[in-house]
Amino acid sequence: MDQLRALKYFVEVVKAGSFTKAAKQFSVPPSSLSRRVADLEESLGATLLKRTTREVKLTEVGQSYYEQVRSILLDLDECNEAVSNYQSKPMGQLKISAMTGFGETILLPLMDEFNELYPDVVLDITLSDAVSTLSRDDVDLAIRGGYAPNERVVAIELLNNNFIPVASPAYLASEGMPKHPLELRDHKGLYYRTPVGPTPWICTLDGQRKNVSAPAVAVSNEGKWLVRKAIKGQGILMVPRWVLRPYLEDGSLIELDIEPPLNITDNPDFAVYLLYQKQRYSVPKIKAAVDFLVDRVKANS
Repeated sequence: MDQLRALKYFVEVVKAGSFTKAAKQFSVPPSSLSRRVADLEESLGATLLKRTTREVKLTEVGQSYYEQVRSILLDLDECNEAVSNYQSKPMGQLKISAMTGFGETILLPLMDEFNELYPDVVLDITLSDAVSTLSRDDVDLAIRGGYAPNERVVAIELLNNNFIPVASPAYLASEGMPKHPLELRDHKGLYYRTPVGPTPWICTLDGQRKNVSAPAVAVSNEGKWLVRKAIKGQGILMVPRWVLRPYLEDGSLIELDIEPPLNITDNPDFAVYLLYQKQRYSVPKIKAAVDFLVDRVKANS
């Protein structure tokens, strides 16, 4: 039995939901697929599929086997792609997923430059604050803010992701400049919502970690809207320094000097990471994009 072919047939039958539809993908008779999958089941000593006249469904053991085999075949395709493209020029579709704020502010302008350097690479970029898993999602590169991931991927730190408190000159003239964390209870807070909820304002007081968040006047995952509200003097905002750099430079927002300092986490690994699967770095389009982004982002940070 050609086990690799049988595995490919099995996976395609599951995806298509029928032997007839799957057979069209391989331009072979449905009976050929059925026979190959039956041989596979016999060699395993297990029933993988429940067959009826109307549909094909996975058994419980078939579901587990399908997930493992599908992952193996994807890894094999990636290895084949890496070998066939070795030392060739970057080309083909490059899928990138990035968090919205970083994508709009930093990634998209850089990828315009990347496109000029590598015109044969077709960019497919998705901006979302939902968490991406490279082994699950159809993504070549992912850019995420937070902690170094536990999944088996390469994680390169691009930027420090420390949050800092800021307010506009108009707000500070009206409400005063807070100097101590406990003074924040008398101020107004603008909060960025991450996938796990609004970011709290935390500091260490008397040896204990305490939430010193100001009363909220607005909460959103749309960072630009929160920045506009802060510039209009509607409250104090805490977001990453890289988001605020242009507003700090032009004076529309001022960093607050609060002691003890505020933060949203004590984890030293809190940063913006570029993620990719190690075995795919040899693919020219992946290597070109990784090297380009690491060089450009770190040079401008």
